[in-house]
Amino acid sequence: MKKFLTCTALAGMMMTGAATAETNFIANSFYDGAVPMSGEGYVRWAELVQELSGGDLVPEVYTGTVLLAPRAALQGIQDNVVQVAHHAAIYTPSDLPVSNAVQELGFAYSDPVAAIFAVTDFSMNNEVQLAEWKDKGLVYLGAYATPAYVLMCSSPVRNLEEMKGKRIRTAGSAVSVWVEDAGGIPVNVPSSEMYTGLERGTLDCATNAASDLVDRSLMEVAEHTTLLSTGMYYSGPQWGYNPDFWAGLTAEQRVVLMEASARSMARIVIAYGSKVDAGLEASKAAGGNVYEPEQDLADHVAEFRDRTTAAAVEKAGADFGVADPEALIGDFQATMQKWTDLLADVDTTDEDALTALAMEEIFSKIDPATYGTE
Repeated sequence: MKKFLTCTALAGMMMTGAATAETNFIANSFYDGAVPMSGEGYVRWAELVQELSGGDLVPEVYTGTVLLAPRAALQGIQDNVVQVAHHAAIYTPSDLPVSNAVQELGFAYSDPVAAIFAVTDFSMNNEVQLAEWKDKGLVYLGAYATPAYVLMCSSPVRNLEEMKGKRIRTAGSAVSVWVEDAGGIPVNVPSSEMYTGLERGTLDCATNAASDLVDRSLMEVAEHTTLLSTGMYYSGPQWGYNPDFWAGLTAEQRVVLMEASARSMARIVIAYGSKVDAGLEASKAAGGNVYEPEQDLADHVAEFRDRTTAAAVEKAGADFGVADPEALIGDFQATMQKWTDLLADVDTTDEDALTALAMEEIFSKIDPATYGTE
């Protein structure tokens, strides 16, 4: 694809593109502000947007479920209740089958830094995915990526025997199949319901990032954490814009939002890394237990990971109706490998380095005058 803008040109546009009046708009993320997808991805993102635009773009941010429930975010974008929102596509699989088809590969990956940029790259360039965003009434402008999900439980789950009969919160996709395959009972509820489920005993475990031991206070109700990677999540937009709102922005304003996405994605993954470490340490300090999985459980996950990766093409066609599933899955895997290679010699805790790489490899190759409007 032709490179439309260099980073220098982007900066120049933002310096010279001052608007005559504020553009106020509503932004929503259903996660609590302590979670990086809301804290870094919306609260600090809004501050960054105002800074980069010189006060021209002014987001009004809502976090938590006060405005939109998790499953309502897509509808909220479409109906212009919000002008931009985070939406986890796993909550609306029939609406976003392409995004959910590539999420089936989430069990195979565990590096959120590579994933957040690779998923953005794929989602803003793959024609099949772009067609889905357009058809479903949103403009995609960046990804989220969770750390590898682990098991946080009210009783120890270290082996297959201890998995049997456990009611485990999952968020759909391949991990639900794995839980059932391993003898557990998958319970598909939003992450906002993990604490109450564990507290009341309707859940025995939750699969989520270990940062939630602190961010969602799960260490109070889940004293046993097993460091078993059950994949990661990245389906759907971190920033999904209402098309009419997006069309009403100038090219200069869109450039600001692109740079805000690039830097905020770097902040999200860096914050997640720190919070995972802090969550595990806080849990141990409070008397919780952190385990490595025993061999039979580790082997079971490894075998399932290979199996689900091999089946991704078939599922994309049979379950999600993708017309050319082999091409779609192949493009996604190639993009993930591309970003693994690009990041091999990059300090993944360096916000500026990650931002610059995202701008160079993704956003400088997107034409702000036409993206999301054609």
